[in-house]
Amino acid sequence: MSWLSVLPPIVAIVAVLWRKEVILALLLAIFTAELLQVTPGWGAPFAAFLDTIEQIVGVFGDADNARLLIFSLLIGALLAYLRESGGVAAMVAKLVNRGIATNARRASLLTSAVGTVIFIESNLSVLTAGILSRGLFDKFHLSRAKLAYIIDSTSAPVCILILLNGWGAFILALLSNYEFEQTSASILWGTIHLNFYAIVTLIIVYYTSFSGKYFGPLATSKPEVAQIGGSSADIAATKARYMIVPLAVMIFGMLGFMYWTGDGVLSAGSGSKSVLYATVLAALVAYLLMLFGERFEHIKLVKIGFEGMGELLPLVAIVLLALALGGSLRDLGTGIFIAGLVGENLPQFLIPAMLFLAGGLISFSTGTSWGTFAILIPLGMPLAQALDLPPALLLSAILGGGVFGDHCSPISDTTAVSAIASGCDLLEHVRTQLPYALFAGGITLLLYVITGLVLL
Repeated sequence: MSWLSVLPPIVAIVAVLWRKEVILALLLAIFTAELLQVTPGWGAPFAAFLDTIEQIVGVFGDADNARLLIFSLLIGALLAYLRESGGVAAMVAKLVNRGIATNARRASLLTSAVGTVIFIESNLSVLTAGILSRGLFDKFHLSRAKLAYIIDSTSAPVCILILLNGWGAFILALLSNYEFEQTSASILWGTIHLNFYAIVTLIIVYYTSFSGKYFGPLATSKPEVAQIGGSSADIAATKARYMIVPLAVMIFGMLGFMYWTGDGVLSAGSGSKSVLYATVLAALVAYLLMLFGERFEHIKLVKIGFEGMGELLPLVAIVLLALALGGSLRDLGTGIFIAGLVGENLPQFLIPAMLFLAGGLISFSTGTSWGTFAILIPLGMPLAQALDLPPALLLSAILGGGVFGDHCSPISDTTAVSAIASGCDLLEHVRTQLPYALFAGGITLLLYVITGLVLL
């Protein structure tokens, strides 16, 4: 398909800018991708219409995708339980009274720290930091867009730096197909100091949180009306357990399920299974705490749970369509075409920079960093072998590029989960985070050019 394979992402971007509506943009992009694959003729549009429906239905045929969608719905129920129980309000009061988060700066730094410490799984990092901090950001009149930026820009970068997680296991599996003087594990650890995008992004996040200085659209984003739940009479220290206990169950449940699904190896566990199981368990614990607290009856709790799910239905629909678009683009070969733009005829010093740029374009277009790694590592590692280049340098450029594109993409599942966890509109999150991601990406591109000149 050559350049036509990038047409669906372009359609999505143009439609978003034109109508300011993501669902329509995704539907048009899927339809365009399917139209490019049907036999030309008068019936092509109708055939593409039917294929669009089948592509969306096909999302549920992948167990990981189904788990992600169910998890996205259940998060709505969990958040509703935490809010309606008064646990969020009580937790905010506890953090303020104990001097842990007494102002906007401390609230931002706490959020950044939580997002950094939890590197086992990116969605867990996003959820924990987002759920913990929503009430704090409302209290100190910080916008939900700022919360979404902080949790999104700490989760994936720290997970791709400290690869004791599912990403690490996945990348090790891809590296095992290539023979170098170093072991696959040593190559992977060698990427830490060379993954410039992740490092630069974390530096910017912490500077922003500490200084309280925001730039671009993020500086003018408006705070939400406080929805931390519970009356002043409910905000007692004991009520904080309604948030602390489910949150702890989710965190430790995630660790336990990663260990269990990995047959005793934490980094080999299934992220999609573990985050779903942990979320179900946390929602169940929140339900039971409220039920036995004798303030809520079963019927009321069921209603609260479904209302919470209903609040997230638009975002879940976006996740569904983003996954469907990813499937269409895989069938179309969009990622492979973009990867092909990075050829062996480039000057050697530009190869790391071009791999980073290609990773960003693939991840942005397809909405998946995992897919980006699967496409580019088989391209980058043979280049390292054939041209005797440092494999850790090329691998770090690929990994950083995948995260960079993910941060910029409105169809990324991580972007959508960050919007869900923070309670921010998806387009608002993309619009306000994009200047930061592009700035970090520009610095990273320059650093790879300089590193290529020095090392290659």
